[in-house]
Amino acid sequence: MLSSMARWEPNARERLVRAAVDLFTEQGYDATTVNGIAERAGLTKTTFFRHFPDKREVLFAGQETHSRLLAEAIAASPDSATPLQAVAAALDALTATFTDDRREFAARLRTVIADNGELQERAVFKRIGLAGAMTDALRKRGVPDPTASLAAELGIRAFHDAFDLWSDRTDQQALADLTRQTLDELRAAMATLD
Repeated sequence: MLSSMARWEPNARERLVRAAVDLFTEQGYDATTVNGIAERAGLTKTTFFRHFPDKREVLFAGQETHSRLLAEAIAASPDSATPLQAVAAALDALTATFTDDRREFAARLRTVIADNGELQERAVFKRIGLAGAMTDALRKRGVPDPTASLAAELGIRAFHDAFDLWSDRTDQQALADLTRQTLDELRAAMATLD
């Protein structure tokens, strides 16, 4: 039986995420149960459901926080910032939360998602949600559509492309640097479209 102390430790959410990725990596997504995740984390099934509605959502735990960071950074950008400058500031705020000690974990997470169609679909919804948060924040700054949605989509594309590079353990650049570089490359590519 688990001690009540183990069930109420403050890092329960992170322990559940790490346990889920460990189990998904070891035995596959379909073979992993909520009970197994909770048990691996040293917690109860009830604690799991306090944090997540199902085992799929445990892999997308940071979406609300990421959306908030992006929107707040866009709102805090100087009035003189262009839509892409505001998006770049938002990406800087987001990527600052991805420290190098999370790189190996990110690589494992990418593999788990790539191996499961249901998780790939959920990842697409996360991407849409993050782009939506940036689009809404840009609109609040007075940026009209389609400029707001295009700038947000470009930013999310830059982030995801950079994240894939960063989580590849052979690349040693910081995620913030890779994201800025990727955004610059996309901006340059857009200039060649005419």
